[in-house]
Amino acid sequence: MYRNLKITVVIPCLNEEEGIQKVLTRMPDFVDEVIVVDNCSTDRTASIAAGMGAKVIRENVRGYGRAYKTGLLHARGDIVVTLDGDHSYPVDALSYLLEALINSGVGFVSASRFPVQNPEAMSLRNLIGNKLLSLAMSVLYLHWIRDSQSGMWIFYKNALARMDLRSDGMAFSEEIKIEALCNPEIGFKEIPINFTNRAGEMKLRPWRDGWGNLVFLFTRRVRLRSVSKSQVRAQGVSGQNPAKG
Repeated sequence: MYRNLKITVVIPCLNEEEGIQKVLTRMPDFVDEVIVVDNCSTDRTASIAAGMGAKVIRENVRGYGRAYKTGLLHARGDIVVTLDGDHSYPVDALSYLLEALINSGVGFVSASRFPVQNPEAMSLRNLIGNKLLSLAMSVLYLHWIRDSQSGMWIFYKNALARMDLRSDGMAFSEEIKIEALCNPEIGFKEIPINFTNRAGEMKLRPWRDGWGNLVFLFTRRVRLRSVSKSQVRAQGVSGQNPAKG
């Protein structure tokens, strides 16, 4: 428990036997529940996680978003923290990030890796790709985003009921942020963290995933606009003033 709030950590994993042990070893005592979603791993990720006390859930349909949706469905905490199983995100910063969420007045905090403190933690190619995607998201959604691709988030679980999460792939990271920042009932804020070198082999496919994420930003924006127009028309038909919602 942290300030009388139950904390759940959700970690999607695909062949992270090297990193997951480091992550779980450093997990703070105040974390009540650790859910490791094994997304078709062929190594010892699941057995290592289970042996260290994590709740292991198997998701046999491969996909970053699919793994997260499965893990979030099983989360029982008041606050959910997400991070990768490769030990690149700072587990030691959980209390700092929880304080940021509790004191921020918003329902969703995203950990920003920028500015990158350790140049070896992110290749120049990935750095440029992240910057371009973050710029595109900022322009399309009229909200400055420093790190649209961050995989470490801290949010109140009840915020999920106000989200429409559909992506099964890497675009899930963008989608959940869009849902938070576009919904005034949730609220969105970024907090800087120290990002480090990952353990094990990188699973990201930079060109394919990057292009897919860019396309998602545009298609999701079109869908959001279509929904807004439909709501306005429905309010007009019912005789309500759209300005009063």
